[in-house]
Amino acid sequence: MSLHDDAVLVLKGYGDQEELRQVYLDHLDAHPDGMWKACGDGHVTASALVIDPERGRVLLTLHRKLRMWLQMGGHCEPSDATLADAALREGTEESGVAGLTLLPGGPVRLDRHHTPCAWHLDVQYAALAPSGAVEAISDESLDLRWFAYDEVAGVADASVVRLVEAARARL
Repeated sequence: MSLHDDAVLVLKGYGDQEELRQVYLDHLDAHPDGMWKACGDGHVTASALVIDPERGRVLLTLHRKLRMWLQMGGHCEPSDATLADAALREGTEESGVAGLTLLPGGPVRLDRHHTPCAWHLDVQYAALAPSGAVEAISDESLDLRWFAYDEVAGVADASVVRLVEAARARL
C-alpha cells in the first residue's frame, strides 16, 4: 500500500473534525502527489506531540524557520510506509528521544496551516516518552524544552494548545 493510500484510510477512519477531514480527503483525491513537499498546492504532513504523562509535560521545539514553539513534525519521506511511521520518525528525529511510542487510536487532531513552502495539511499524533527520556536538539530547532501542560498556552499558539488538550483527553 502506498503512503497516499494509507493517508486516505487513516483520514477515512478519523472520527473528528469532519469538515477539515473532508478537505484533506478532497486534496488527496485531486492530487496524487499530495503527500509530498513538491506538491505546490499543499501537502499532507505528520507530526507528533511528545508527552511525558508521568511528569505532566510536553516537549516542544522552537522551530528554526518559523521561530515558534511547536510539536515535532514535518514532511513525509519516501521511506515512510504510513502516516504513523512519518509522525514517529519526525518525533524521534526532532526530539532526540529514543523509544517513543504513539498513543493508540490514530491521529489526535488535524491542523491546516500555511507555511513558507505551501499549505500543510498536518495529521497530528501524540507520542509517549519513555520514563527518564532525555531529549537532544536537532538541526531543525533553535531550542527544545519541556513545558508543563498549563504552561503551553503562554508560549505556543492556539493550534498547539488544542493539540495538547486533545492528547490529554486521550490519555
